[in-house]
Amino acid sequence: MEEKVKDQTPEEQYAALRKRLIEEMHLEEKDLQEIDKAYALAARVHKDQKRHSGEPYIIHPIAVASILVDLGMDARSIETALLHDTVEDTEVTLADIKEQFGDEVEALVDGLTKLGKVPLVTKEERQAENIRKMLLAMSKDIRVIIIKLADRLHNMRTLNFMIDRKRREIAQETLEIYAPIAHRLGIRAVKEELEDLAIRFLDPIAYADIEHSLDAVNRSRIEFLEENKEKIRERIETVVKNPSISGRVKSVHGIYRKMYMQNKNIDQIYDIYAIRIIVDTVIDCYNCLGIIHDMFKPMPGRFKDYISTPKPNMYQSLHTTVIGRNGIPFEVQIRTWEMHRTAEYGIAAHWKYKLGIKGGKTSLDERLAWVRQMLDDQKESGDVQELVRAIKSDLIPDDVFVFTPRGDVINLPAGATVIDFAYAIHTAVGHKMSGAKVDGRIVPLDYVVKTGQIVEVLTSSQVGKGPSRDWLSIAKTSSARNKIRSWFKNERRDENIVEGKEEVEREFKRNFIRLTDDEYEDFIMHLAERQRFDSVEDFYAAIGFGGASIIRLMPYIKEVYNRDYRPKEPEIIPDEVNTTVNRGGKDGVNVEGINNVLIKFSRCCNPLPGDNIIGFITRGHGVSVHKRDCPNVPKDIATCAEPERWVKVTWNKDVKQDFKATLQITALSRIGLMADISVLLANMRVNINEISSHVGKDGRNNLMLTITVNNVDHLKNLINKIQKIKGVLNVER
Repeated sequence: MEEKVKDQTPEEQYAALRKRLIEEMHLEEKDLQEIDKAYALAARVHKDQKRHSGEPYIIHPIAVASILVDLGMDARSIETALLHDTVEDTEVTLADIKEQFGDEVEALVDGLTKLGKVPLVTKEERQAENIRKMLLAMSKDIRVIIIKLADRLHNMRTLNFMIDRKRREIAQETLEIYAPIAHRLGIRAVKEELEDLAIRFLDPIAYADIEHSLDAVNRSRIEFLEENKEKIRERIETVVKNPSISGRVKSVHGIYRKMYMQNKNIDQIYDIYAIRIIVDTVIDCYNCLGIIHDMFKPMPGRFKDYISTPKPNMYQSLHTTVIGRNGIPFEVQIRTWEMHRTAEYGIAAHWKYKLGIKGGKTSLDERLAWVRQMLDDQKESGDVQELVRAIKSDLIPDDVFVFTPRGDVINLPAGATVIDFAYAIHTAVGHKMSGAKVDGRIVPLDYVVKTGQIVEVLTSSQVGKGPSRDWLSIAKTSSARNKIRSWFKNERRDENIVEGKEEVEREFKRNFIRLTDDEYEDFIMHLAERQRFDSVEDFYAAIGFGGASIIRLMPYIKEVYNRDYRPKEPEIIPDEVNTTVNRGGKDGVNVEGINNVLIKFSRCCNPLPGDNIIGFITRGHGVSVHKRDCPNVPKDIATCAEPERWVKVTWNKDVKQDFKATLQITALSRIGLMADISVLLANMRVNINEISSHVGKDGRNNLMLTITVNNVDHLKNLINKIQKIKGVLNVER
């Protein structure tokens, strides 16, 4: 089918799409006319644009619309698919869309259009802001994300035309953001294809290995399943009318996760091939289960009842793994037709099967509650990147189902702890938590819960008791972490403001950011406004309780400081340079075109032998040597204010001097940590010039260490050894 599409012109592809709209979706003439109008506009404004493959750009909107037809989406969604890139990539405006196609299509296109490129924001912040905008639009109209998933799916299908670095970036984002969203919406086919395509580009060797393994066992397993399908049909048809019995093959990504993340070989994965039984009623499902367990021996611990306990994406089915002839295990899935439609199309089934999407508190509203919860959590935390972290942690495909002592089911992502369980029950329960029991046994607070366990939260009636800051590093779900931060935010505001202000001033001092009182006030106000805080006090408080990270903001802070606040150095008199003492050979640095010059190593970046360096001519201090990637060095020397003052410098091969370097170490707080680091440095004969330590709001120990080293290789070797010390999480220069 794909080859046929490649040979067709855009006009032929649209004609094929229009034929499907008539035959499969049975659209009325007025809807077809609106879709024709949308195609005409898109074809005209994209006329001179090409894709990376060299094909006309308009084939992409047509392909996205075709995917939406597969999902059974409505006419407005098809119009939006054809128009979704017009505002972002052409001269068409949202006002034009509104005038020609109405408010509904304009709102959908707006939700799919990325934010304009805001200056001085990081790539991660831009990604987070775009996702936030998309989720806001999605909370009002779910069709936004369904169209976006179709858009991403076609881009992934044609990703091989991109450069390798871009391919990996897009594939990683797809695996971490869009596939989990498709999973939570229950759109299985889209989710599995996105995951498989992502793995194909992220780990092509493993992808090829899995395909080879499947080919090796495919024929024998297919024959095995066909034989068992007929046996099952003979038995089931005596009890259940018109059952549908078919085979299913696990996705490549599903196999990849078990082979490479759970360290299993392909023979240890029992659900690669499965038999799926679809019947009319829930009673028929359980009757079929009884027949299957009578025919084959079930494997212990491999039965899952997702009918009585649906997954968060409303997936329902009975799963059991049984042993066939010759001891070969295989999985059997049993569900009703209604469950099957939900399993295949998820939330899109509301359109495909005309289940209704308007009025009152519908199931659609309930299934979108997680979107609103994520947006509320992000608003509470004040950190837009919390959305990205929440999707990565909370929407992962693996879920666990845990029971309260009363028998209520609590659903949590895999890896969740008893702290996450407590906050999932109620915020107040989490705040008062003092311990937990699992299956009647007391467990530590970092205990990871498993499906089927009964968890009891032990609470304290002590007035004023609340969560510990250590819980922030233990909790798995973003919801629990945000509730913990919220407690510190509301209960300890004055303390948080003081601690936040001290942390900001400490980081400014460490990064050599020096401002007058007036400049400091203006600068902090600018930071607070940019992070969407109402006041400087709110900004300080957020830093204090962990809702915002000053370290994460430092790249932006340095860029603004160097651009708008950093004092300009006065002009240098050339004769003064020539009268200073020549220390180039001794210090191990040679300055191109200048002899007899004093060398000074900049404290802002502490260059070491082996670093790529550059020099700056200063008054009275000769040449100041910086790392080339130092924030104080312009990215483009030729276009900066005083390019003549930047000079080429190189390291002397015979350099013998010792150099100072500063390391920032993040570690779990424990007794003996400082001693272990000191002993390591002493054994390596490394001198410690300065050391400081403080415990952050997340309960982690942050150490600043200034040491004496010979060169970059010496420092890298030292960092590698420090990272192996128990409890050390990260070491940065």
